[in-house]
Amino acid sequence: MKKLKELKELVTKERVKKFGVDMIFVLVGCAIGAFAIIGILIPNGLSSGGITGLCRILQETFGLNFSILYYCFSITILVICAIVLGLGEARKIILITIIYPPMLMLFERLDLRLLEENDIILAVVYCGLFTGINSGLFFTRGFSFGGTDTISKIIKKKFLPHVGLSQILLVLDAIVIIASGVVFGRNIALYALVTQIIFSKVVEYVMYGFQTKVVQLEIITDHHDEIVHFIIHEIGRGVSNVEIIGEYTQQARDKIVTLCSPRESMLIKQYVAKVDRTAFVTVIRVESVWGTGAGFEVLADKDDDKNKKKK
Repeated sequence: MKKLKELKELVTKERVKKFGVDMIFVLVGCAIGAFAIIGILIPNGLSSGGITGLCRILQETFGLNFSILYYCFSITILVICAIVLGLGEARKIILITIIYPPMLMLFERLDLRLLEENDIILAVVYCGLFTGINSGLFFTRGFSFGGTDTISKIIKKKFLPHVGLSQILLVLDAIVIIASGVVFGRNIALYALVTQIIFSKVVEYVMYGFQTKVVQLEIITDHHDEIVHFIIHEIGRGVSNVEIIGEYTQQARDKIVTLCSPRESMLIKQYVAKVDRTAFVTVIRVESVWGTGAGFEVLADKDDDKNKKKK
């Protein structure tokens, strides 16, 4: 009984510690993101993809407050996410949904600006830089922004289960950027595209450093079929099976091997940790990959049948 009590206390301390670290990451990330939007993007007349771009369009068209619009969209997405995808998925976005919009309101009141005068080029670069940093901080702690990425998951589950998640997300962001071009002008839409490119690169750098572009995941698990299905159908990457034998137990098991981007490896690791806490996972940095065999096509962002075959 004493050992059990000590174990429970240890687990509680670890959870409190983790929550504290998560809160620091979320607060810092929300502050950086809010400053990027309120202090850089809006004063320079720029737009973006995702919920930010949608709020900018409505703000420009109807003269509505950006922060209030963002809060309404965030709460709506959170509620729909909890209903359609479940509470497990909703937990990934609830902290940011609660903290980020008030942070936007705070920076609106402070009226802080990075640039002394309007400079669209500098604004595009620094907006992409700061938003990339804030999202990278969120992703490293397993959180999601609760924007078009969550909407994509909802659409995939309810309406388009046969379409890849990345393809749905790409279409949604493209629609918002094109709509921004109609409202703000073609140049602003093109600047928004550049911002998205900088954003995606910075997120990758924050999460994985400046060198790794491709990683190899090796997974030994008792939930083999479930994890393989997730990698192929949710992530859209190819999978190979390698039979291994443990020298101590002399038991044969299948090892899952897949090549993917660093960000996708984070998603896979989060899923594996959720379904099998005893899984053995190895992440290996890959210097280069070429070829078009079923085992190497994982580098292409395709979701066709050829990509989904096991080696």
